[in-house]
Amino acid sequence: MTSIYECSKEELTSYRLEQLWHGLWSEALSLEEITTIPKSLRADLRQFFPESLRVVNDVESDHGATRKWVFALEDGETIETVLMRYDDRVTVCISSQAGCAMGCTFCATGQAGYSGQLSVGQVVEQVMFATRAAIPARVSNVVFMGMGEPLANYTTTVGVVRRLNEYRGLSARHLTVSTVGVAPAIERLAREGLPLTLAVSLHAANDDTRNDLVPLNRRYPLERLHQACRTWIEQTGRRISFEWALIDGVNDTDTAVSELADYALSLGAHVNLIPLNPTPGYLVRGSSTQRVREFRDALIAHGVNATVRNTRGRSIAAACGQLATVTKKQRRSLPVSAG
Repeated sequence: MTSIYECSKEELTSYRLEQLWHGLWSEALSLEEITTIPKSLRADLRQFFPESLRVVNDVESDHGATRKWVFALEDGETIETVLMRYDDRVTVCISSQAGCAMGCTFCATGQAGYSGQLSVGQVVEQVMFATRAAIPARVSNVVFMGMGEPLANYTTTVGVVRRLNEYRGLSARHLTVSTVGVAPAIERLAREGLPLTLAVSLHAANDDTRNDLVPLNRRYPLERLHQACRTWIEQTGRRISFEWALIDGVNDTDTAVSELADYALSLGAHVNLIPLNPTPGYLVRGSSTQRVREFRDALIAHGVNATVRNTRGRSIAAACGQLATVTKKQRRSLPVSAG
């Protein structure tokens, strides 16, 4: 099944092109909502380009500022998308795969395993669905931080970024791709000419600890990842952001501060600290609020640009590392409650 969002403008020339293209990309309308084309044509298009996502759950938290959808795919797999409203922006967090094969021990998606790749259309549809739900506000930022490793679905990820940038008009600087460190793909992405934001899920700055937390580190250890990050900076002129989920007694120690500071400063990277969110398969505690502040302040004292991410959607299992819904009995179901 092909999504209409996978078509180029040239491929849609037989349909009232300008009205259709404007409705789809400029106004982010569904086919049914594009009333500038005849109803009969809309019906024909819907038969030829059926939507690939079906909502099976829709929950909110943070007094409506955070909203999560669980979408069923045509093959029965499920993915999750999160919309977050802030005072100065609206961000949608999208999935690039159904599940994830990276196996990061503290991440619910990684614990549950990999189920399949998403197409360009399935990813773009998440953005457009969230865009319509955000009205009258406008989605300003898209982050590839949902289910999956975006650089393990490289062609789709780049295809989505290009469409959102060229067709939807979103600045590439407002598009963030998160990776656990697929070094060759980072280098390949650096040569694409896309000034997007790259966020590397680091979580440890010594190989022994990172091997435990992020198994891919055994294939691309910190030195190799450092080379890829250096290539990114040299090719794009863009700063790297390191994500660091703080785990009590694991990566929130004074030694961890020094290791991270050395690694980040050598690349001029920004560090985004994330209080660890609870997942059922990883029975450790996130660092205390006080320790998170101390860790941030210690990094700043070392000269590192460091901030703490505001946790959103924890009560609906929509926060970082919590996305994992049952699908084909392969994934663990997380408790979901409105709040």
